[in-house]
Amino acid sequence: MRLQRLSLFHETAFFISPSPFGRGRGEGELMNKNDLSELLERSALHHSHLCPRQILGVRLGLLGMKALSFDSPPDKKRLLVIVESDGCFADGVIAATNCTVGHRTLRVEDYGKTAATLVDTQTGRAVRVAPALDIRQKAYAYAPDEPRHYFAQMQAYQIMPDCEMFTVAEVQLTTPIEAIVSRPGARVNCDVCGEEIINEREIQHEGLMLCRACAGNSYYHAAVRISTQEMDLQMTGR
Repeated sequence: MRLQRLSLFHETAFFISPSPFGRGRGEGELMNKNDLSELLERSALHHSHLCPRQILGVRLGLLGMKALSFDSPPDKKRLLVIVESDGCFADGVIAATNCTVGHRTLRVEDYGKTAATLVDTQTGRAVRVAPALDIRQKAYAYAPDEPRHYFAQMQAYQIMPDCEMFTVAEVQLTTPIEAIVSRPGARVNCDVCGEEIINEREIQHEGLMLCRACAGNSYYHAAVRISTQEMDLQMTGR
C-alpha cells in the first residue's frame, strides 16, 4: 500500500462559536478552574515551568474533544490527534487528551502552527482547532493590569471564552483513517536494505517492497556506517 504524506485535511465547514458541539459548557461560559489547573499542572510536569503555549494546547485539546462530543478522553484509542507543531504546545494537547505517540494516538505533522486536528476514529469525523488570528490582542483585555505580554497571555489564556480564543473547522482527512492507524501485526521487510517496516508504511515499486528511505523519500543521507565496536573503542579511548 502506498501511503501518501498526510496533507492533513480538506476544510468543509467553518465556524467560530463552540456552542453547537454537544454537551459541555455554553458559549462563553468558563470551564471549571480546578479541572483546568489540574491539566496545566500535568502539562508543566514535562517542563520545569508553565508557558502560554502549554495553556493554549490544553484549552485547544479540551475544545476539540468537545467538538466531537467527548466530555473526557475516550478509551480504546478512539481519539486520534494530529498536532501541527511539537514542543510546549503539543505537551498541553497531550495533557488534555491523553493521546501520545507511544499509544499511536498522536501524530506530529510539523506545519509550525499551534493548531491540531482531532479525529473520532470510529465515525471518521474530524475537526481542526486553531487559535484566533487576533488571540494575542484579545488576551490583553483579560489581563489589563499586566504590562508584560508573556504573563498577560499566561493569565488570559486561562480565563478567555473558547469562542474568543479559537476557530473550529470540520475537515476531511486526505489520507483514510484506516491507512493512518494501520492494523496490528502488519510487517514486511524492505527488498533493498532488509530492514523491517511496520504499520503498512512500505511502498511498492516495480515489484519491490521498499521502505520510504530506499524509495527516495528519506529525511537523511547515509554517509558512513558506524559499527558498534568502533563506538565502544571511541568511548573507552576518551
